[in-house]
Amino acid sequence: MADNQATLTLDGKDYQLPITEGTLGPSVIEVAAFQQAGYWTYDPGFMATAPVESKITFIDGGKGELLHRGYPIDQLANNAEYLEVAYALIHGDLPNAEQKADFFEKIRKHTGVHDQLRKFFEGFRRDAHPMAIMVGVVGALSAFYHEDLDISNEEHREITAIRLIAKMPTLAAMSYKYSQGEPFMYPRNDFNYAENFLYMMFATPADVDYQTNDVITRAMDKIFTLHADHEQNASTSTVRLAGSTGANPYACIAAGIAALWGPSHGGANEAVLEMLDEIGSVENVPEFMEKVKSREVKLMGFGHRVYKNFDPRAQVMKETCDEVLGALGINDPKLELAMALEKIALEDPFFVERNLYPNVDFYSGIILKAIGIPTSMFTVIFSLARTSGWISHWLEMHSAPFKIGRPRQLYTGETQRDFVTVEDRK
Repeated sequence: MADNQATLTLDGKDYQLPITEGTLGPSVIEVAAFQQAGYWTYDPGFMATAPVESKITFIDGGKGELLHRGYPIDQLANNAEYLEVAYALIHGDLPNAEQKADFFEKIRKHTGVHDQLRKFFEGFRRDAHPMAIMVGVVGALSAFYHEDLDISNEEHREITAIRLIAKMPTLAAMSYKYSQGEPFMYPRNDFNYAENFLYMMFATPADVDYQTNDVITRAMDKIFTLHADHEQNASTSTVRLAGSTGANPYACIAAGIAALWGPSHGGANEAVLEMLDEIGSVENVPEFMEKVKSREVKLMGFGHRVYKNFDPRAQVMKETCDEVLGALGINDPKLELAMALEKIALEDPFFVERNLYPNVDFYSGIILKAIGIPTSMFTVIFSLARTSGWISHWLEMHSAPFKIGRPRQLYTGETQRDFVTVEDRK
């Protein structure tokens, strides 16, 4: 319900624009009256447009604040498991002991994939990017679960959410194994969510006594948690827009994966490692940073479009990064190079004054490299983690009336022309 109103005067006529307050963040002005007046609003990049109402995630970029269902992200990352956070995103609050046990058990029951899905992988070249594979196989899941695709049915929506969260680690690991020419490893449900993913990634049939590493497992779980949701970003908006057509949820999540693939979105941590390759060695860091200052090159993994302060996820990820590197004792020139970049960015006034702090992509890329995960898999892991957020927004949208998305445009092309034959065209 509108709490106040603004008045728009156009062509000598007044129009009332309802102003609605949220529980946090700026109030919104409902602009439907523009259409009554014969105008549309113009907002490239949706910088000041709120196309949806949501109760899931809130971001205050100025304060460097990220809340999931009201819980600060650092508290969730340091005290809850990823699947608990996924439950909260879907259901509105963290689970109690009984709800947690039930949800975790449902996830474990659905980690496997249909054996025929293996044949989908065989249709890809071995050197195909894992994200290309993920777009295809996630969308293909609808061919295996078409009996539960009545999106008006709450039970169908719930089982779909369970299946997607449960199967994403399996599909992600399969996309990696396929690229390596190694046999797929079936999920082990005696492992937790992060352990199971790492097992399917790195174990082989010969590893009868496969052992997990608690430090790496915790780091992996935190990476999942820190990427679980991020409000109305490009990929989440894509999922909602696709969902507004009534498309099946597997197709909607596949659309989100495709959007996430872009280097300005989920591909940012992959771009960090590519930047480190370009720099080459620690000795080249000062020269590179001077080029950044003169805008000759871009500094990947620093600053954020939303956060005008420190990315709250980055602080947790930095602590985790230090823990992983310390536990593994890795002596990698590229990691040494990354730390040199971090030191300059945190101390040089040029970067400090512009809030160009290392963001979550910078630290997660370093951790994933240290664990042994190839760069091509970084965005796949991001999509795995973000699935819980995507499906939560899809569920929220379908729990209330909604309209199909249909943005308008500012047309600047040619006006009407008279057709002429090809012989008369000059």
